Amino acid sequence: MSDRPDYLVPAALAKWPLFAPLAALLEGSGDRLPGLLALNRLVAQATPDLASASGEAIRFVLPDAISADYEQAVFDSGQVATRDDNWHDYFNALVWAAFPRAKAALNACHMQETALAGVTRLRGRGPVRDALTQFDECGMLVLGTDDTLLAAMARHDWLSAFWGARARVKATTRFLLFGHASYDQMRTPFNGLCAKAIYIAVPESVLSMPLSEQTAWADAWLANRLADKGLLVSPRDLSPLPLLGIPGVVRENAVREFYEDTAQFRPLGARAPAPVISDVEASALAL
Repeated sequence: MSDRPDYLVPAALAKWPLFAPLAALLEGSGDRLPGLLALNRLVAQATPDLASASGEAIRFVLPDAISADYEQAVFDSGQVATRDDNWHDYFNALVWAAFPRAKAALNACHMQETALAGVTRLRGRGPVRDALTQFDECGMLVLGTDDTLLAAMARHDWLSAFWGARARVKATTRFLLFGHASYDQMRTPFNGLCAKAIYIAVPESVLSMPLSEQTAWADAWLANRLADKGLLVSPRDLSPLPLLGIPGVVRENAVREFYEDTAQFRPLGARAPAPVISDVEASALAL
């Protein structure tokens, strides 16, 4: 048993609520961050056919070994720039293993936008690439069977959803963290820490799946939507969700007063709420 605090021990983080999609990989890492050789082995064992959208096998390599732009290197050669002994990059590798299709789809979208910018001579990254990056770093998929609760979260009615309907949230909603930067930040969480959420109304069959199957479903859903329907067009498509407000994530949120802090649980104001996505595709993918 390690004498270091949990936030420095990968295997200990596997027991923390929002780290559930990565739990097996965290446990497989042991009590210290794995070196690149061990990290590649860990990911390959979990996802043997991991590849970029161009079909190149994904490998995690030191940044100095790559001469191309980050996204270009991933797409063309499968090389993912990964700093040694770095939690942020470590979580990026684990998310590749847990959400392989979605990560490849995000990279493919970056390449499509880069090619389009070259044709149209667009200056800067553009709103699509900004949205893709924000979700890659801080994204979360919120799956729920209660449309009313999902809509309440989308319009930032945090007290009503997270406190007033606390039991319903636990029974009808799953929070699947995707962004690797958010995983890193959740090791030492702070008030105001937010994910960038996409709200999805799903059938009961999805919610009742074992976590591994639910994660695979979410991975396929996200990859399909990114490839076929332009899910992320602007950062405005993403809704900030205060991570520490999710029931059960921290002990402090067991009292009503926690949710009355408007500096952390900010009202939506005049902005339009994020959409709650509910369509035939969600039902079809669950079959």
